[in-house]
Amino acid sequence: MFFYSLSRTFAAMNGKKKLRWSIVKGQELTEMDRIILDAQERGKTVPSRQLIKTPEQIEGIRRAGVINTGILEMLTDKIHAGMVTQEIDDLVADYTAAHGATSACLGYEGFPRSCCTSVNEVVCHGIPNDWEELQDGDIINVDCTTILDGYYADASRMYVVGGKTTARKQKLVDVAWECLKIGEEVCSKPYVYVGDIGNAIAKHAHKNGFSVVRDLAGHGVGLEFHEEPDIDHYGKPGTGMLLVPGMVFTIEPMINMGTWEVFCDEEDGWTIVTEDELPSAQWEHTFVMTDHGVEVLTH
Repeated sequence: MFFYSLSRTFAAMNGKKKLRWSIVKGQELTEMDRIILDAQERGKTVPSRQLIKTPEQIEGIRRAGVINTGILEMLTDKIHAGMVTQEIDDLVADYTAAHGATSACLGYEGFPRSCCTSVNEVVCHGIPNDWEELQDGDIINVDCTTILDGYYADASRMYVVGGKTTARKQKLVDVAWECLKIGEEVCSKPYVYVGDIGNAIAKHAHKNGFSVVRDLAGHGVGLEFHEEPDIDHYGKPGTGMLLVPGMVFTIEPMINMGTWEVFCDEEDGWTIVTEDELPSAQWEHTFVMTDHGVEVLTH
């Protein structure tokens, strides 16, 4: 989930890019140090050491991910035609509390609910309410971020109300899932760039006649709700931040049936809708980059 645009990675200093990676005094230079320093020397965007999670922190995020996954799994048999989206939020809130966790969404920058429910043409940040009744054939994304012992895990899933929708909407849902899996496959080895992910995702979406939202992105996560880097779902290979072992981030492509352009509902200040009001679909996982590629921390 990505509520507000993060600042871009590099800060300007006297017209030059600030060096982000430095060697820890008294410690031997590692292979990861060498790779990152080489990329930095070549003008690439690299992480700071603050973005590298410790094994203990990763284990904490993993535990939060178990509850986060449980929430989305629980909803699979609960979402049905005739229910209002507030009922979904109630289920999320109850499950979260029963497992000793809290919702990162609730109260964040004034957001009033424990999850986001985005139906059909709503791209993301839909606010659960007691009047929006689900219909057979609707597609809905439920997005929640779970905090457990101070650690954050973030994921979303698509649900088809009644189990069946139009062929075009089902293809949209399926291609959005494929885009997430393609992003994961790009990260099957460490030291790839954010632009590598975005390029692969956009190619697949466009090949299938869909577009990729450009105004929202994935993000670093784990110790805070939103951290660096931005994970754009479009871009050029070799651009964006270098992803190295120990980094935790989301990939969450938002795929539109029509134009990629979106607008924010002025009435509530949150709900993001496709400009042409055609349907949108999104899936999201939290990943940790390891020496052997990404591990999925949410499902």
